[in-house]
Amino acid sequence: MSKTLLLLANGFEAVEASVFTDVLGWNKWEGDGSTEVVTVGLHEELQCTWNFKVKPEKLLHEVTLEDFDALAIPGGFEEAGFYVDAFSEDFQAVVHHFDAQKKPIATICVASLILGHSGILKNKQAITYNHPTSKRLTQLASYDAVIMNERIVQTGHIVTSSNPGTAFDVAFRLLEILTTVTNTQKVKRLMGFQ
Repeated sequence: MSKTLLLLANGFEAVEASVFTDVLGWNKWEGDGSTEVVTVGLHEELQCTWNFKVKPEKLLHEVTLEDFDALAIPGGFEEAGFYVDAFSEDFQAVVHHFDAQKKPIATICVASLILGHSGILKNKQAITYNHPTSKRLTQLASYDAVIMNERIVQTGHIVTSSNPGTAFDVAFRLLEILTTVTNTQKVKRLMGFQ
């Protein structure tokens, strides 16, 4: 059984987190049964971007990172305080741990900025929120990432994406990395994506 740490910053977008719990949850019950997700945060209660409140299953200090096989991180909004947790030393330590082990790291939208801030995207291809009115691409470039104008960019064990609309695709990409293409296609069909 592979275990994914779903790392939630205060101010995260609920839809970007839910795709990981749904896709990997569907796999647990209807696919090959090999995936489990644990929601983890720095606070006992987290407020999502649009005021929805969530209680993570575990606090970060309660988990052992070595117990996990993959890291998934949804994005969020600066206005909701997302970057306070996202750029914290605690979050950065998690990113460095998974990167050092070359374990899969899947991010959606601006969550790639967490990776950029940590330094692991230096000279690596990546993407973040890319709407023409946003300054997030400039921010990612300031971390010396190589900006790719694609919906999803996978560089080795790291997956980044360009907007919330990519969320399900990123979750399915993570499932494919953790299991197989055939199993992922089966889960997609069961969920009505094919």
